[in-house]
Amino acid sequence: MALSEVHKDRGELRIHENLDELGTDLADYIAELSEASVKERGVFAIALSGGSLIGLMGKLCEAPYNKTVDWAKWYIFWADERGVAKTHADSNYKLAKDGLLSKVPIVPSHVHSINDSLSAEEAANDYEFVIRQLVRTRTISVSDISDSPKFDLILLGMGADGHVASLFPNHPVLDANNEWVTFITNSPKPPPERITFTLPVINSASNVAVVVAGEDKAEAVHLAIDDVGPDHPPLPARMVQPTKGKLVWFLDKLAASKLDSSQFSE
Repeated sequence: MALSEVHKDRGELRIHENLDELGTDLADYIAELSEASVKERGVFAIALSGGSLIGLMGKLCEAPYNKTVDWAKWYIFWADERGVAKTHADSNYKLAKDGLLSKVPIVPSHVHSINDSLSAEEAANDYEFVIRQLVRTRTISVSDISDSPKFDLILLGMGADGHVASLFPNHPVLDANNEWVTFITNSPKPPPERITFTLPVINSASNVAVVVAGEDKAEAVHLAIDDVGPDHPPLPARMVQPTKGKLVWFLDKLAASKLDSSQFSE
């Protein structure tokens, strides 16, 4: 049985016994948001990240989701991308295409990947232009408290260092407030060039889910969620605080093993 608790300021925590249980809950969650968004807006604008996240979304390719989800209404984006060709093993696009998009009937023109023929700076500018066009047509909603795009769902993984998307600890890109999409050329993890949503865009989403599994992430989960006091500079994952949207953490038991357990109940 999963533990589920609403933390006072860090969103909803869903802690699962194993990856199979986590994957089923994640698929249910995404399918429910998709249905609600299609009912309300006629579309579902979802942004993906890379890493183990795509593998954990795998149940969406299976019954019943592969038949019940209204895939034709999905519009796919990336919260970040690595500065490599789309065919490269490090490409977040390739990861999503191989693990999910090629297995469900998503409309190809609804898949908005980042242009891999441009420099990181040009690709970031180009991607922001694409998103602005889709905000104009309301394919992507717009925040009612800023001009930021309001994605229906942004799905994020988290690194053992607490990074989300390509927003790394102590990196100047964390302060990028004027752009929707920005770039870095000095990523502390290879490859060095990356394109990423900025924090204001992530925090403008209707729903943000952070999906984390594994014991190596436990300390970062603790620092991102628990009340750790001012001695710890906030990790990027802790800076994910949707202004008006909902934040949900999908964790396996190992990733949650260092959390302050006094805040949970069955």
